[in-house]
This record gives sequence, C-alpha cells and structure tokens, in this order.
Amino acid sequence: MERMRIGQDRRLVLEFLADEMERIWCSFDSARDKEPAVTSEMSKILAAKLPRDASEIYEVLRDSIKILDSSTAQSRPRFLAYIGSSGLEVGAIADFLASSYDINQAIDSKASTLLEQQTAKWVSEFIGYGEASGNFTSGGMVSNLTALATARNAALPNSRKAGNYKKVAIYASSESHYSVSRAVEVLGFGTDALRLIPIDENHRMHVSELEKQIDNDLADGVTPIAIVATGGTTLTGAVDPIDAIAKVAQSKKIWLHVDGAYGAPAAATYRSELFAGIEQADSITIDAHKWLFVPKSCSLLLMKNQAMLADTFSHHEAYIPHDKEKYNPVDLTLEYSRPLRALKLWVAFKTHGANALKEAIEKNIELAELTYTIASERYNFRTLAQPPQLSITPIQFVDPSQSDSSDLNMRLCHKILEDGRFFLSTAEIDGETWLRPCYTNFRTTKEDVHSLFDLIEELATDL
Repeated sequence: MERMRIGQDRRLVLEFLADEMERIWCSFDSARDKEPAVTSEMSKILAAKLPRDASEIYEVLRDSIKILDSSTAQSRPRFLAYIGSSGLEVGAIADFLASSYDINQAIDSKASTLLEQQTAKWVSEFIGYGEASGNFTSGGMVSNLTALATARNAALPNSRKAGNYKKVAIYASSESHYSVSRAVEVLGFGTDALRLIPIDENHRMHVSELEKQIDNDLADGVTPIAIVATGGTTLTGAVDPIDAIAKVAQSKKIWLHVDGAYGAPAAATYRSELFAGIEQADSITIDAHKWLFVPKSCSLLLMKNQAMLADTFSHHEAYIPHDKEKYNPVDLTLEYSRPLRALKLWVAFKTHGANALKEAIEKNIELAELTYTIASERYNFRTLAQPPQLSITPIQFVDPSQSDSSDLNMRLCHKILEDGRFFLSTAEIDGETWLRPCYTNFRTTKEDVHSLFDLIEELATDL
C-alpha cells in the first residue's frame, strides 16, 4: 500500500535524521550535567491509546528523539554501571542498513551468510582462539545456553529424545554470571546440578577445588556436562585460570566453555597472558555489544566443531530447504528469526581496523588502573587487595565516623544516581557493598575518572 511508504518525503526525512544524528552523536562526546526528567508532556505521549490514524512523520520522529534523550543511554561517557555498551557510530549506521534490508539469517542468505561467517573468523583471530566457526545471537544468555545445550548433547547423545536421562553436573566459579544458572534451569538440569566452585584471593576459580568436586561427582555416578571458565567476571573482572582448567577438562574429557561475554576481547591486548589456554576451549561466548563497542544486540558463540551444533539443533522440516553439503544457520542455533547482527561488527572492523579496537580496550584497562591508583593513594578510599585484571575497579568510600561501610556506600551510590552527573552501580563482594566503576566505553577519559572521585567526595559530605 502506498500509505505504508514514506514516499516523496524520503530524502527530506533522511536529511532531517542526518542533522539530528550529528547532534546526538556530538552529545555523546561529553557528559551531561544532569539526566533529564520525564516531563508531563512526555508522560502524556507515553500514556496515549493506540493511534488509529496517521501522524506527520517529523512529529513522530521528534517525539521519538525526545523519549530517547530522556532515557538512560549507555553510550554516554560517564555511564560506568553494569557492563555497558558504547553505541559505536558506524555500528548504528550498519544497524540502519541491516534493518532496512531485513534479511533473515535463518537460512542461507548468500552474501550476508558469508559475511557472518567471515566476521566470526575475524573475532576468533582477534582473541587468539584459532580456527573456529561462529554464530551471532541476541546476547550472552543465549550464547551460553547454546553452548551448554551442545555440551549436553555431547555428554548425553540421546538427550534430544530422552531428555536428561542421567544425573549430571555443570561446573562454574562462585562468581560466574547468572546466565549460567539460568541456562542450567532452562535446560532442565536444575540448579542442584550447578557446582559453584570456590574462588581464590584474586576471585579466580580454585582449580584444585574443581578437580576435587569432579572426582567426587564421578565417584557418585554423576555425569559431568561442562566446565564454564569465566573470562572476566561481572563483579570484579577476574579471569579464571583457563589454561589450568583446560588441562582438567581434557584429562576428564569434559566440555570446556569460556564465558568471555565481557572480557574475552582483552585477550587481544597486553592482558593476553590472563587468557592463556583460551585456544583449548570447546566454545567461547563474546558479547561484541560490550567490549567491542557496537550497539546491542551482538553476541557471538565461537566453537571449534560446528558439527556438534548441528547434532544439537538441526531439524529436517519440509518448509526449510536443506543442502546436504552445508548447514543452514537455523540448524546451528536456537533462533529461527535471526536478524543480521554481524554487519555492525564487520563494518566496525573494516572502518576502524582491529588495532583501533585493541587500543580502545587497552585505554579502558588503563582507566581502571588509574581508578585503583587514585583510590589507593587517598586516605578515604579503599580498594581490593589486588589491582584490576581488566576494566572493573571496585572501590569503597571510607568514613571513620560511620561503622557500616556497606550502608554508607549504598547510600552514596543512591546520591550519585540522584545527582545525575554519573551513572554508577554497586556490587556485593565478600559480603560488603562496593562502588563498582566499569570502563567499556571508548568515549570515557582520564578527566572523567578524576571527576568521579571529586563527585564522590562532594556528595559524601551530606551523608
């Protein structure tokens, strides 16, 4: 229908968006003084009933931009909470192109399928994983779930028909990401099957405790499904000793999955020694929308043996064409409706080059080191015993007049969020509440780090 097209206004709409996008991207280059409130006018727009009639497109776009400007955007340089994204500009352009073509990557889509395969190989080369294939997913949750489903099929070959017909176990550190627990639940193992292995003083998995737990399970007739080594924990950025864990996995013939959703890109940097042995993993999760800076969603599951994925997920349905010589993407993934997520990362590598991404990651690590140095040198701050391994540096503000440091830092974080100049989150580490700045944005600077400490000390005076 003609009314479903923009029509003759296409160029004018694109010119309007070009001007707006220039303003928006420029606004991300420096921090805002305050997060804007949701106005009464905006609340009225967002409470409106279903629109039955058409509206003028410029009005709709202006409303859209107002709503987005009044939302918490991780692209801003002082968003230091959780593990954020950067909204890389060329990635946003690639998303616009991919959405316009609206290719479904469920079946062989010719050039775009080759692009996805090429991008996966580039990432594998970037982190030193070696020869591997990969498939893009919506996020680390789905990538980890896909890996563990494949590991189950390897350990229980009849599980697609019979389900979990043996008592099983999955092993991960006590500070592994909750997506591992969720995957264990979704796969029907139950969290009783998840063995959370104690960590050492550096928050890395205790390999001797891992071996002990596996031996106990084998003696009890339990079938190990997989070991999940974390390549950068969400709490502290700790990297499990992958090389030592790989030796255990090989000796016990257990699938080794590396959840590197956050930290794996650092394997390409001067922190590569932390990831020694990563090439021995059976599978790796990487969220490119975290530390490869592209917009969400863009996760990648790398795997050495693509046939294992096909054994786990392939079906021969009459409504999907099958070529005996090669797999359809739908035969290797959970999803049927698969957008072209890889394009934004392909464009990022082509436009900026792998070296620029590596340098941006190293810059983030340096900001975490600077945070640790400043906190270590100030009498009213406390740090963990060891410097940051990656780009997360938990810190505590200390006030001798207040006995409960956890309560103090929780209230301080609330004040920071109310103030609006920074967006920060807390973390519970060893039973205490810490402020947890995390640097995964190429826009964040040393000046931002110094300003964070200034703000903390300013706001702490009112607590």
